[in-house]
Formats: sequence, structure tokens, C-alpha cells
Amino acid sequence: MGLNAYLPILMLIGFVVVNAAVIIGLSQWAMARQPTKEKGEAYESGIPALGDARERFSVKFYLVAMLFIVFDIETVFLVPWGVAFRQLSCAVPLVDGVCAAGATSFFGLGEMLVFMTILAVGLAYVWRKGALQWD
Repeated sequence: MGLNAYLPILMLIGFVVVNAAVIIGLSQWAMARQPTKEKGEAYESGIPALGDARERFSVKFYLVAMLFIVFDIETVFLVPWGVAFRQLSCAVPLVDGVCAAGATSFFGLGEMLVFMTILAVGLAYVWRKGALQWD
């Protein structure tokens, strides 16, 4: 496997970097520079800021954020599993991308079912404990 195998990925990375630089450059070049007091004030979602920036947040906010990250990482694991599913569900090596007749196995689906079951049990646990309630 030579450099030619990685050429599409390198081209994509190059395109992304050049595109980002061009967009940032155009926005700097085209923006109107008229600072006003209103433009310099802090706001969040169009609402003027209330209180101190160092306010304490509820622990539940961080719990929900961590749960979001856990289930986001689950999605990251689902993508490569979906790509390799055909190979994982065949007991013999694939021939031209096709599994030989009678050589299918439960391994590919089974390992993801175990993974999803563990996550579902975790979700049921935090749901039962009330971590998703915003009282």
C-alpha cells in the first residue's frame, strides 16, 4: 500500500484547510469595521447577560453533558462497525466482497448487540436515578 492509497484523504485535508483559510480571509476582508457600544456588549442567544459569568451550575447540567458525550461516542463506534459488518458476519474471508453460502455468523451482530445492551442498561440506570430530570 503506497502513498496513492492515502492521496484522497490528503486531498480532502488539503481542501478543508484551504477552504477554511479562504472563508476566514474573505470574512476579514469583507466585514464592516464600525464598533459600537452595543456590539461590544456580551449576550447569549440574543438575550442580555444577567448575573456574573462565574455563576455555579447545577451538577445535573454536567451529568447530562457527560451522558451526551457517552452516546456521541457510541455513534462513533457504530460507524466503523457498520462499515465492517459484512466482514464481521462472515466466518470465512470474503470473496469479491461477498460471504460464501452458509458461512454467515452471528458475531458481527452479536458484538454490537452486547455493546448496545450495555449502553441501554446504563441509560435505564441514569433515567431511573433521575439524572435526566431538570427539577
